Amino acid sequence: MNSTSPAKEVAPAALALFISDLHLQPSHPRTTQAFLDFLEGPVRRAQALYLLGDIFDAWPGDDDMALPYHRQIIDALRAVSDAGIALFWIAGNRDFLVGPAFAAATGARILSDGAVIAAGASRIVLAHGDAECTDDHKYMQFRAMVREPQWQRQFLSQPLTARRAIVAGLRSDSRAQQQEKPMALMDVNPQAIARLYEQSGAEILIHGHTHRPACHRFGSRLRYVLPDWELDEETARGGWIALDASGAIHRYDLHGMLLDDGPA
Repeated sequence: MNSTSPAKEVAPAALALFISDLHLQPSHPRTTQAFLDFLEGPVRRAQALYLLGDIFDAWPGDDDMALPYHRQIIDALRAVSDAGIALFWIAGNRDFLVGPAFAAATGARILSDGAVIAAGASRIVLAHGDAECTDDHKYMQFRAMVREPQWQRQFLSQPLTARRAIVAGLRSDSRAQQQEKPMALMDVNPQAIARLYEQSGAEILIHGHTHRPACHRFGSRLRYVLPDWELDEETARGGWIALDASGAIHRYDLHGMLLDDGPA
């Protein structure tokens, strides 16, 4: 097993696993292989896998599924659902155009951002996390625009080659803007988090997007932040969150080792 791949022996069986922000792309083969190893290892001992956004670095539309790289990922996800493991998907800010054709091909069920699941006596609200970064007003305006059905219909009506070029330009612009923005601006807003707890009635929140993995206490509630995955740079990072049969939540690093740090 590659030393940077998730462990297949360490993490125990789980009721559900949660991951986000893999930013899968052909130019990141190590990250891709780590994800494929994860699907064949820890996921096969879980009852459900929740993909909480930005699994792909870009997604110009479901008609791009024929791309060999995308086909490889889709086939791997289909093997998971065919094995009887429930597969759930929440859109991220990079792959919000994943649609019903992708869901049918993988066997995934698409959930809305802010979906709530039960864990014993607790309720868990699931989100990508970008909708709670409300201090970044420019991004929130962009997010509102591209989530409009009319905008999406117009975008998807363009030729695939044109959409790929537009997406590539947006990714380049996003990277440039991130270098100029203060880190605090790209984190979640406490008031937005409070609203999410209130609207959902949940005691626990699991989200990604910020690439700042941690467990935070929010009053009497807990907020778990998923890590991003990156194995094609000098310092490898990644990991997942597991929900066990008792309703307890555990954080694991990239190699399947338990992280026992408490709330920040």
